[in-house]
Formats: sequence, C-alpha cells, structure tokens
Amino acid sequence: MSTLTQPREVASGYRAGRTLPLRVELVRQLKRRRTMVMFGILAALPVVLLVAFQVGGQPGEGGNRVNLMDTATASGANFAAVNLFVSAGFLLVIPVALFFGDTVASEASWSSLRYLLAAPVPRARLLWSKLVVGLTLTLAAMLLLPVVALVVGSVAYGWGPLQLPVGGTMPTGTAAQRLLIVVAYIFVSQLVTAALAFWLSTRTDAPLGAVGGAVGLTIIGNVLDEVTALGDWRHFVPAHWQYAWTDAVQPQLQWDEMIPGLSISITYALVLFALAFRGFARKDVVS
Repeated sequence: MSTLTQPREVASGYRAGRTLPLRVELVRQLKRRRTMVMFGILAALPVVLLVAFQVGGQPGEGGNRVNLMDTATASGANFAAVNLFVSAGFLLVIPVALFFGDTVASEASWSSLRYLLAAPVPRARLLWSKLVVGLTLTLAAMLLLPVVALVVGSVAYGWGPLQLPVGGTMPTGTAAQRLLIVVAYIFVSQLVTAALAFWLSTRTDAPLGAVGGAVGLTIIGNVLDEVTALGDWRHFVPAHWQYAWTDAVQPQLQWDEMIPGLSISITYALVLFALAFRGFARKDVVS
C-alpha cells in the first residue's frame, strides 16, 4: 500500500478531546498579570465612585438616558445599578477585548502557538478552549463589579429596596433578579466586542493590535449610533441597544428593546466566531 493512502499513525492513548484541558488554560490565564490587573480595576471602581460621591456630595440631576445616577446613594442595590450604568458603555469593553484579543495572538507572539499545535492540539480544540476560558473570565468580571458594588453600597448607604428612577421602589428580592437580568444582557451585548477581538486575534501575531482593533471598532460603532442621519440603519449597530437593559429597572419588566438588542449581538457574534474558526483552520502558523 502506498504511504499516501496509509492511515496516519496515532500515539496510543491519544484523545484529541483531552488535549489542552479547560482547567489548564483557565489557570494559565488567571495567573497572567493582565487578568489580575483588570479584576483589580473592576473591583476598585465601586470604591472610586463611593469616594467621588463622598467628596462631591449627592449626585444631582443629569442628562442621562435614565436618571439612575440620581438614585445612586439610595441603597446598595441602586449603587450597584449605577456602577453597571457607568461602566457598560466603555470600561467593560476593555477587559472583554483583552480576554479575547490577547489569547491566540499572545501565543503567536511568544512563538508557542506552533508548539501547542505540534503537541498535537487540534486547531479547533485550541480555539474552543480559549473561547470558553475567555467567556468564563468575561462573565466573572461582569459579576465581580456588581457584587463588589452591592457590598460597598450596602455598607455605605444601607441594605434596602431598589429606588426606581421613575418613582417607587422595588423589593430587594425582585431587585436582585432584575440586576441578574441586567448582567446577563450586558454579557450578551459584549459578545460582539469579544468576537471581534477573538477573530482579530486569529489574524495577527500582535496582541495589542487585536485588542486595540476590537476597542476601536466598538468605539466606531458608538459614534455611528450618534449619527441620527442614519435613521433606522442605526438599529443594525449593536451599540444602539447597549442601554436597553435599563428597561429591567422599571416597575414592569420590558423586553421590547432588549430582545432586538440580544438578537443583533448574538447574530454578529456567531458570524465573527465562525470566521475565526474558519480562518484559523486554514492559517499557515509559523510562530
């Protein structure tokens, strides 16, 4: 039989699904300095806002889409909601872009990517492991912020019901459920940035290029949403729906804007993740 038609020999006990276990990749990423720095920044944000309120006095009337800021000091739940409000637009974009944009490109920049693939770790398995770990770290970061804010706010302003911007209050149990919905919505809406960074990470050997590219494109999306001349075309920009979660802190939970926002984000994310897997499968890895 010709060597071209002979089956490829596989080492005894080799299982493609057991290569690069998720726990190994998770530990590797948790030990990295950038992960600890980002978690530290998110944990510090509630303290920074608390100090700002203490120094500057009570938050006043503002021109925000909803006046969540005006109720920031009403209770720990309000303080947690305000932390999500001020960070969802940009601050949370940075760790998301970092966790996904720095994952594959950093291996290439360290010249360790080709050795991982020669281990052998199947390409799809390598991307899948890094994708799952990136999603895990992103979810942990988005849960860390409101949890720390809730603790800090409860100590400073007391544990109580959520005071609604439109008037009235929401019981603490219901408020906790609504805050979980808010976190889940923000998590899904950030998948577009995550997918952008992940795709760029498979296309370049420069981690900063992938991270910066994802952040830059996200900013461009925010700018396009402000161009009212685009009319209904803005509805196809993920940034247009980024604050739709504010409907979850109304007396009656509204899904009219959150459902389109979720649909747009998931669609963009699936396309970009698919492009990342397809492109990486055909990529000539030399680093």
